[in-house]
Amino acid sequence: MLISKINISIKLITIILVIIIGLIIFFYLQNNWISKTRLKVSFQGLPKNFEGFRIVHISDLHNKSFGKEQQYLIKQIKDEKPDIIIITGDLIDSRRYNEYIAMQFINEAVEIAPVYYVTGNHELRSGKFNSLEKQLINAGVGVLRNSWEEIDIEGQSIIIAGVDDPYTGIRYREPIVIDKYLQEVQNDLDENSFKILLSHRPEKIEAYAAYGFDLVFSGHAHGGQFRIPFLGGLVVPNQGFFPKYTSGIHNMENTTMIISRGLGNSIIPQRIFNRPEIIIAELYVK
Repeated sequence: MLISKINISIKLITIILVIIIGLIIFFYLQNNWISKTRLKVSFQGLPKNFEGFRIVHISDLHNKSFGKEQQYLIKQIKDEKPDIIIITGDLIDSRRYNEYIAMQFINEAVEIAPVYYVTGNHELRSGKFNSLEKQLINAGVGVLRNSWEEIDIEGQSIIIAGVDDPYTGIRYREPIVIDKYLQEVQNDLDENSFKILLSHRPEKIEAYAAYGFDLVFSGHAHGGQFRIPFLGGLVVPNQGFFPKYTSGIHNMENTTMIISRGLGNSIIPQRIFNRPEIIIAELYVK
């Protein structure tokens, strides 16, 4: 009888240990095993020379390290041979601000392809962005602060624009602020040009569509942090529970928006069914 009880106890302890080890591995992979999402999007107004133009979309790194000197992350990007790399904000985290980790990634990324970047709410909330901005510019990053640049391929061009995150600390002012930023960008743009917009906040899609951008890249939502199978993300700042804009492709009028689930975490330190994401978007002529 005693031996039987001991055997049962050993089996129970073994089962518990296996479950604990399994959960540790699961949670580790959920935060550290990068997933790649491949998207092909077609547009009538895309110049023919941009057929197959490949964009790697990075968002919400939040000072996270992926391997020594970000080499795991860099390899995932380099393997895709992108034409450009875009970063849609929250490169750093305002609660554990670390420019060194951010620039480890940037200094490697600019060796792969041209890099374009916009701020997220964490850059602005930190109060330290001026220092990071100087380093980004010195590294050769196109820092788009309510501004735009032209990308040219053999005489044909597209516009890549970017706006600052509308963070002011006063939420009801955000629609006014984002509208002001978009107006600044649009003032001297040719309405017939193909226009890409980088903007941190996906929930502002109505504003992006109203200003006629063809393609928008966004982040911020972290995929809803915890993703429930068949339902999607659980909670997102500025959208609440079971939000609409957490990942994937969304269309409104003539605007297509692509949302990254991001790479890092902020207040909530764990992802569930929501691995860090790199998006590879290829553009085609419709």
